[in-house]
Amino acid sequence: MAAVWQQVLAVDARYNAYRTPNFPQFRTQYIRRRSQLLRDNAKAGYDPSLRKQYLRLRSQLLAQRYGPLSEQSSFRAYSNSIVRSSRTTLDRMEDFDDDPRALGARGHRRSVSRGSYQLQAQMNRAVYDERPPGSVVPTSVAEASRAMAGDTTLSENYAFAGMYHIFDQHVDEAVPKVQFANDDKHLLACCSLDGTISVCQLVPTPPVVLRVLKGHSRGVSDFAWSLSNDIIVSTSLDATMRIWATEDGKCIREIPDPDASELLCCTFQPMNNNLTVVGNGKHNLHVVNISTGKKVKGGSSKLTGRVLSLSFDSPGRILWAGDDKGSIFSFLFDMATGKLTKAKRLVVNEGSSITSISARSWISREARDPSLLINACINKLLLYRVVDNEGTLQLKRSFQIQQSSHPVRSIFCPLMSFRQGACVVTGSEDMCVYFFDVERATKAIVNKLQGHSAAVLDVSFNCDESLLASSDAKGMVIVWKREQK
Repeated sequence: MAAVWQQVLAVDARYNAYRTPNFPQFRTQYIRRRSQLLRDNAKAGYDPSLRKQYLRLRSQLLAQRYGPLSEQSSFRAYSNSIVRSSRTTLDRMEDFDDDPRALGARGHRRSVSRGSYQLQAQMNRAVYDERPPGSVVPTSVAEASRAMAGDTTLSENYAFAGMYHIFDQHVDEAVPKVQFANDDKHLLACCSLDGTISVCQLVPTPPVVLRVLKGHSRGVSDFAWSLSNDIIVSTSLDATMRIWATEDGKCIREIPDPDASELLCCTFQPMNNNLTVVGNGKHNLHVVNISTGKKVKGGSSKLTGRVLSLSFDSPGRILWAGDDKGSIFSFLFDMATGKLTKAKRLVVNEGSSITSISARSWISREARDPSLLINACINKLLLYRVVDNEGTLQLKRSFQIQQSSHPVRSIFCPLMSFRQGACVVTGSEDMCVYFFDVERATKAIVNKLQGHSAAVLDVSFNCDESLLASSDAKGMVIVWKREQK
């Protein structure tokens, strides 16, 4: 019955490329150890029928986890392998394979490789083109999204209407940022220009403010949850960043800005939460090690204006930064050293502030290109296509909103689009929240929420899109609930 164990190993080997896409050495070690164990067990003399049953169950479990393999289409097999994961929000599923041949002398990706943006889009299109019109995306990720959202149309899925709760603890001071914790349905945080950060719990009802993080002497401009939600990093107009423990609300460390300037934005490095990037009012970017409180050598760069917005691509290899002069810069991030290398610059509109940048490697049926969502104070929400490995941008389309002066932000919806269409959500100075279908040629507005009494500055979904939070310039935070069909 050694042949049965060889069949088991063959099944495992077929799916091995789907395991830990960023760590090929682990895959090698895994299959070697698997082979050793199977050889040893083959000598134990187990019941042949049990072995065959094991093979059958093993094949079924792997197919459920990673999806059925199509040997006729290597494009489809690899495209699906990029997104196989037990995690359900799209941001956790976008990691590309590392290909050492594509790395330059400094470890940056210079050439087109198997994991590049160009080939990524081609493979996604190949999957799309093979599907009949109106069908569901053939990936386990799409099925996970479908299970969360329900078997609904795009319009039904974003039919938010009723207010679930209103938080007004920051009344009369703007709330520039509101964000649900990572992969969490009910933990929400928001920062305010009153100098505090609130951590709120939405379940059990009634929702409550768990704790208020106090310590900044001036307004808090931005914050970010760590991947495990145990830490929050905040930046402030008092020229400091603070590291907070979310469990008890205590400040772990206060780090002054290297330039003694107002800090305006921050973001974690997605693959290494020990590193945080901050932008300040003296036009500088700094990569900071939050364990030591020191900036990383080679991790600083200068923009043309005050740095207002930051976003990494999902693998953490490209960083985009926007300033108040209308420019978006892309930087190559050295994963080993934290060094930044300036790559490209795009002037969106001279003198217009880039108030929000959101990056997304779409792997879906309709919106198949790695994309950037931009708010730029030109009364439009802009969607750009990422066309190469240095972060070069090409305008894909725009949506009419009201934004000429406020720091309005926007987001991609977290669940994969498993049917036609893909949604983005933005605040607006007309006191409304807008949902846009990025693939709808006309009448792109899917939904419009009204209830704020000031410009809506930020929006955030929880992980299963059942709740949406929005904040405004007068300090009100509204949590909206999706209608159940």
